[in-house]
Amino acid sequence: MGLDEDSLEYHEREPPGKIEINTTKPASTQRDLSLAYSPGVAEPCRHIADNPDDAYRYTSKGNLVGVISNGSAVLGLGDIGAQASKPVMEGKGVLFKRFADIDVFDIELDFDDAEDMINTIDAMEPTFGGINLEDIQAPECFEIEERLGELMDIPVFHDDQHGTAIISGAALLNAVEIADKDIEDLEIVFSGAGASAIATARFYVSLGVQKDNVTMCDSSGIITEKRAEAGDVNEFKQEFAQDRPEGDLADAMDGADVFVGLSVGGIVSQDMVRSMADNPMVFAMANPDPEIGYEEAKAARDDDVIMATGRSDYPNQINNVLGFPFIFRGALDVRATDINEDMKIAAARALAELARKDVPDAVVKAYGDQPLQFGPDYIIPKPVDPRVLFEVAPAIAQAAMDSGVARQELDIEAYAEELEARLGKSREMMRIMINKAKTDPKRVALAGGDDEKMIRAAYQLEEQGIAHPVLIGDGDTIDRRIDMLGLDYDPEVADPGEGDHEKYAQRLHDLRKRKGVTPNKARSLVQTDSNYLASAMVEMGDVDAMLTGLTYNYPSALRPPLEVVGTAPDAEYVSGAYMVTCQNNVVFVADAIVNQDPGAEELAEIAKNTANIARDFNVEPRVAMLSYSNFGSVETEGTKKVSEAARTLREDDNIDFPVDGEMQADTALVEETLTGTYDFNELDQPANVLIFPNLEAGNIAYFLLRRLAGADSVGPLLAGTDEPVHVVQRGDEVQDIVNLATVAVVDAQDDYEEMGQRGTRIRGDESDVHQ
Repeated sequence: MGLDEDSLEYHEREPPGKIEINTTKPASTQRDLSLAYSPGVAEPCRHIADNPDDAYRYTSKGNLVGVISNGSAVLGLGDIGAQASKPVMEGKGVLFKRFADIDVFDIELDFDDAEDMINTIDAMEPTFGGINLEDIQAPECFEIEERLGELMDIPVFHDDQHGTAIISGAALLNAVEIADKDIEDLEIVFSGAGASAIATARFYVSLGVQKDNVTMCDSSGIITEKRAEAGDVNEFKQEFAQDRPEGDLADAMDGADVFVGLSVGGIVSQDMVRSMADNPMVFAMANPDPEIGYEEAKAARDDDVIMATGRSDYPNQINNVLGFPFIFRGALDVRATDINEDMKIAAARALAELARKDVPDAVVKAYGDQPLQFGPDYIIPKPVDPRVLFEVAPAIAQAAMDSGVARQELDIEAYAEELEARLGKSREMMRIMINKAKTDPKRVALAGGDDEKMIRAAYQLEEQGIAHPVLIGDGDTIDRRIDMLGLDYDPEVADPGEGDHEKYAQRLHDLRKRKGVTPNKARSLVQTDSNYLASAMVEMGDVDAMLTGLTYNYPSALRPPLEVVGTAPDAEYVSGAYMVTCQNNVVFVADAIVNQDPGAEELAEIAKNTANIARDFNVEPRVAMLSYSNFGSVETEGTKKVSEAARTLREDDNIDFPVDGEMQADTALVEETLTGTYDFNELDQPANVLIFPNLEAGNIAYFLLRRLAGADSVGPLLAGTDEPVHVVQRGDEVQDIVNLATVAVVDAQDDYEEMGQRGTRIRGDESDVHQ
């Protein structure tokens, strides 16, 4: 089937349409219903009658937007009427929910008269926290938005006007920097003079463009003062009438720096692009076919043409979904009375700034692994970039507060973290660790530091103030890759092949001389293997922690730290755990990575190690020792060792967390079973630390959670080493490396706190670490 047939089947599939209403409170008992409706509902009604602002406390108003249209100007379809526009408005609701967790009622009004629209929408103010106007023809859309803004005490936003303006404005800010031009000197030509074009031109002026430098063309040619005086253009087009000779679009584009297309496809030729100024910016945004194709525009001339379209299959898509969900998120959360110019500028600047940052691997993969870094082919973030939510919405909220239209003050830093937590429990948990790490960043050695992912991770760790990374790798390769990535970054580097690393070789020999490591062998290992150099540096105190593993298999990566750093004085075994988040639940799973068939003593130590990891994440551990048996229901060597480990822990006076077993996984996780069938056990709530009887069981369970339940994870988190060491896995993304480095910093902070109670740590000479 083609796209049209697929779309019809998609919309027709049961239940028809794309949105539905779900309840947010229990409604399964008689009492639930009496609270939801009569008689209990009377009390919140009384409160709201006494204090209208209580509608934000007791109803969904604060997270509800009305998407309203009369279907008079549906993109690509024109005036198709109210009912025919409903699929578009439902689709808008999908985007609001998907990208910003905002609920929507779509409302299609069968009105042609602007006054009827204004009066009807104004009467809906008690229902909504904000109004998104959609697909309303010009010039009526200008009057409707302006009048509603005056009448209503909630934000009103016409996305067709301002969405394109804001997103293309962000692209313009970045394109100007790349082209090395001044925004106030730009000569800009618009093709199209409808609502979107006029709003975009106005917005560019707000960003610093000189109004006299804006030439606007409609279907009759350049909009001139002569045409305005003759009554050939409406009052809104007259705003951009210029005192210049009449002509067509080709005349207007001659010598222009920027072309902004909001008209129809195929009307710009390569000769017209060639006639533009050096390093021109071409924003051809007609959909589905741009005014000139991407390849044609780029091939038209030898210098850099910075090209943007409205299409997702080419670089630099100007897509309104980068704007309206996040603009409304910020506006709703401060209960703004308006979405004003300051807020729109804040959105554009936040988007422009985000495009200059390193792009997450998940976003790169979503676009076919094509390179995404700031430059002519990447001037605007991608719509699937999750960071847009917690970059743009806080900027909107701050601008609303600064400009006086916010009715509620927010702590912007805490608000950004709250928004990030909406993206998943693992992000919320990692934010705890990041905040801890940033209080006292530590030096972290990154073995395999000449790998692109390690370099990007180091850049992010430094930029965010999480750690002071030291890249262990070939210095020349690191420099080349930093240039290739376009990073403004001068890292600290320890090159195994350069400099005097004799003290590290001597230390390695001292530690391993009875294991066959001669002085020459130790020197060779330190000078050729970043893993051994990093291990020696952390063992001698020149760095506080290390990461390795990205370019090694796991056993090979783990061997040097175990040989050089070793286990902690109070530990006999090293173990590995994962923090797993699924459906708002957090559990720590161990051991899924290191110990193949641990005995009872090892299992007990794994449980202690994993409980300590949980506490690093501010989770009070409740430990279940897992098996296929419940408290002796089956007795084998395998179940007995688990039971013995649990008993050992329960009898240990130093254990200050609840632990029990052996038990089945569903017993550990179901409160009714724990407190009913097995009410004698030590857990009064479901377990959040799950200790598996062997590596096979733990590894299988972990990957089942990842693949079938869609769980997120952080790890593997290594515990039991004498200094903080973590081993990433081949294929890990940059964010995984950043997460593990963050955990390593917190581990190091804990180590320093413990050492501070015992005495001052002696650090080694850092002269071997060089830029």
